[in-house]
Amino acid sequence: MLIKDILKTAPADSSMEIKGWVRTRRDAKGFSFIEINDGSCRLNLQVVAQSGMKNFDSLVLKLTTGCAVRFTGKLTSSPAKGQEVEFLADDLEVYGWAPAESYPLQKKRHSFEFLRDINHLRPRTNSIAAVMRIRSSLAMAVHLFFHEQSFIQIHTPVITTSDCEGAGEMFTVTTLDPLAKVSKPPYSADFFGRQAGLTVSGQLEAEAYALALGRVYTFGPTFRAENSNTSRHLAEFWMIEPEMAFFDLQMSIDLAEDFLKYLVNHALDNCQEDLELFEKFVDKNLRTRLETVITDKFARVSYSEAIEILNASGQTFAYPVAWGTDLQSEHERFLTEVVFKKPTVVTNYPASIKPFYMRLNEDENTVAAMDVLLPSIGEIIGGSQREDRYEVLENRMTEHGVDLDDYQWYLDLRRYGSAPHAGFGLGFERLVQFITGMANIRDVIAFPRTPGRA
Repeated sequence: MLIKDILKTAPADSSMEIKGWVRTRRDAKGFSFIEINDGSCRLNLQVVAQSGMKNFDSLVLKLTTGCAVRFTGKLTSSPAKGQEVEFLADDLEVYGWAPAESYPLQKKRHSFEFLRDINHLRPRTNSIAAVMRIRSSLAMAVHLFFHEQSFIQIHTPVITTSDCEGAGEMFTVTTLDPLAKVSKPPYSADFFGRQAGLTVSGQLEAEAYALALGRVYTFGPTFRAENSNTSRHLAEFWMIEPEMAFFDLQMSIDLAEDFLKYLVNHALDNCQEDLELFEKFVDKNLRTRLETVITDKFARVSYSEAIEILNASGQTFAYPVAWGTDLQSEHERFLTEVVFKKPTVVTNYPASIKPFYMRLNEDENTVAAMDVLLPSIGEIIGGSQREDRYEVLENRMTEHGVDLDDYQWYLDLRRYGSAPHAGFGLGFERLVQFITGMANIRDVIAFPRTPGRA
């Protein structure tokens, strides 16, 4: 029986066995008190072992933090404050010892920097375990939301020949000898007969299915060979990308706002115990910040208006503000934390700084794009209405230097039964960051991949 179920539903005076890992052990005259956790919840179960118990001297008194154990005994009401029940043990089996002289996790707070050096052991800490339980719950909520909205999940390929972002920051996938001394890799002789890479987005493939099935979404890993060694970037991360036929930009914005509110509300309703840990030790204002997402209507401002606001603020930014340049994290946070003090949607960006697939507005200078910005995080969602006009898309692709031969399939979607459609992408790790208050994105994914570290 899991400890979370024992603490919530198991009646006192019931015999059972428990399994888990030792968090602490303290001894008193004739007794030993062992805190056990099995990962199912943040709370430990206190095991009371008496000196007359079998294996007390040979096993119990040798237990250290990290040992994997099985206790048999009886759950009883606890006389101690702060806990309703405790476990009175009558037998112990040790599955695996954790020698104290070499086990790196002890009963003290470890820095997140230290824990990143022992990725394989850090889920045994309260903080990382809580992050992963919240992450798991949010992943389930993603599927529930789209199921309720009649979306169909599409598994888009991890290996692709399409560079969705057009930034050339893909990881090449090859079976060719990487040490071969050739000026240009002969990709015609490679496994796929052409150059291929790890996907930076499933959007383009999702568009193909949206223009057949109506509403689809992808939820999977994406990869960026971007040399950004910051607290906001990963080389491998998970993206949620819905694509909707017969949607315009405003409909997509409304869906994105509903989606974020749904996920935050889910966390508040279903992850209270773990959120309490982050509210206590990471962000004292966490709950207030999360509730603001649910209760307040998101602010909406055009890119041009945002530039005017930033220029008129008198604030000194590390990156200069000018029309035609992309908003930086400091600009995004200023808008959400100082100007509007809530989540903010910025729309209609300059066409020159956005990918080829975004619909060109009537002014021919901007595109029907949107970014959803959150306080403390900055951009969490990026999306657009997609360009559905064949000639316009073809011209935009040419302007961006896209090889039209490689994207004939994408142009076909506009050649045959083209329809208005829109979509967006949400970085799952940034969502988990926002909901937990964790400062570094490397601490909200199980095994972070960053420049120089895999």
